Amino acid sequence: MYPDFSYIVEAVIGVRPSGLSIIKTFGLFLALVFVVGGIILAWELKRKEEEGLLQGQTVKQWFGKPASIWEILGNALVGFILGAKGFYSFFHFDELKADAAAVILSMKGHLVGGLLIGGLFAFLKYWEKKKDQLPQPELRDLHIRPFHQAGNLVILAAISGIVGAKIFTVIETPRELLADPIGMLFSGSGLAIYGGLIGAFVAMPFFIRKMGLKCLPIMDAAAPILALGYGIGRMGCHLSGDGDWGIESDLAARPDWLSWLPDWTWTHHYANNVLNEGVPIEGCTGLYCHQLMPGVYPTSIYEIIMALIIFAVLWSLRKRIKVAGMLFFIYLIFNGFERFWIEKIRVNPQYNKFGLEFSQAEVIATCFMLVGAIGAYWLWRRHKAGRAVMF
Repeated sequence: MYPDFSYIVEAVIGVRPSGLSIIKTFGLFLALVFVVGGIILAWELKRKEEEGLLQGQTVKQWFGKPASIWEILGNALVGFILGAKGFYSFFHFDELKADAAAVILSMKGHLVGGLLIGGLFAFLKYWEKKKDQLPQPELRDLHIRPFHQAGNLVILAAISGIVGAKIFTVIETPRELLADPIGMLFSGSGLAIYGGLIGAFVAMPFFIRKMGLKCLPIMDAAAPILALGYGIGRMGCHLSGDGDWGIESDLAARPDWLSWLPDWTWTHHYANNVLNEGVPIEGCTGLYCHQLMPGVYPTSIYEIIMALIIFAVLWSLRKRIKVAGMLFFIYLIFNGFERFWIEKIRVNPQYNKFGLEFSQAEVIATCFMLVGAIGAYWLWRRHKAGRAVMF
C-alpha cells in the first residue's frame, strides 16, 4: 500500500523522501476528484447551454469601487487561517507528517503567524482594489455563462458534502460528540460518502437557483461525474488502505470460473495500510508497518470497476436521454444497486432490527434505488403527458 506520497515515489525511484509524507494518498486522490469533476462539469454545462437547456444571466456589478470593509475582513480571515495553519505545520512538522488531516481540520494554529499573514492578505485586497479604483465608480452589465459557475458549484458541493458527512457522523455516534464535541467536529474522520451525497443533494438546489440556473440539467450533468469521482475516490481508498476492505477471504473457496483472475483480486493483505490495522510486518520501519492476516476481499477494487462501468454507461446515455433529471435518477439506481450488494462482503457496523441484519449503507442504498426508480418513473410519465418538468 501507499499511505502517503513518499511511498509512491519510493515505488518509482527506490528512495522514500520523508518530506513528501505530509501528502496523504487518499487526500491526493480526493483533490483529483474535484479537479477532474470541475473540468468535466464545465464541459457539460457548456454543452447544455448550446442545447438550450441552460441560459446565462446578466447581472449588475460595480467597477472601480474601493475595497469594502467586508472584503478586507474576509481576506484577512482567509489569511489568518492559512497563516495559523502554515506556521503551526512548520513548527510541528512531525505531527503534520503523522496525520496531516488531524492538524489541518483541528483547532490548532499559530496565533502570531495567523495575524501576520492575515494582515498581509488584508493589505493585498486593499491594494488590489486601490489600483483599479475609478474617480467615479460605474455600474456595468456582466454576463455570466453557466460553465463560468462550474468551479463555484464544485466548491459549494464539496462544502455541503463535508457538512452532510459530519451531520451523519454526529447522528450515528452521539456519545462521541458529547464526549469530545470539538474533536468530533474538527477532525478528519467521519467523512462518510453517503452523508456527503445527501448533504450536497439537500443544499445544492438552493445554490443552483441562486445562480439563476435550473436544477435538473445541472443534476444530469453531475451524474456521470459523481460515478467517476466515486471510482477515483475508491482508488485513493485502496492505495492508502484506509479501511475500505471486505471480510476475510483467505478461507473462502474461489469459484472455478474466477480461477483465471490474479490472486490479489480475491484476497488482499493491505500491507502498510494507513490505519495500521492487522499484525506487525517483520523488519518494517516507519509509521505504517501492519498488514491484515488473514487476507480480505479487496472491495475497493470491485467498487472501482463498478463505478467506472456506471460512469461509462451514464456518459454514453447523456446525449440520448432528453428528459431533464432522468439521468440523475438512473445514477441513483445504479449507485444504490452497487453499494447494496458490495455491503454483503464489506466490513461495516451491522444492525439487528426486525429479525434482519443490515448496515446503515444498505438502508441508504435501498432508499437511493427507490428514490431513483420513483423519480425516473414520475419524470417519464410527465414527459409522456407533455408536461415535462424543468425545475
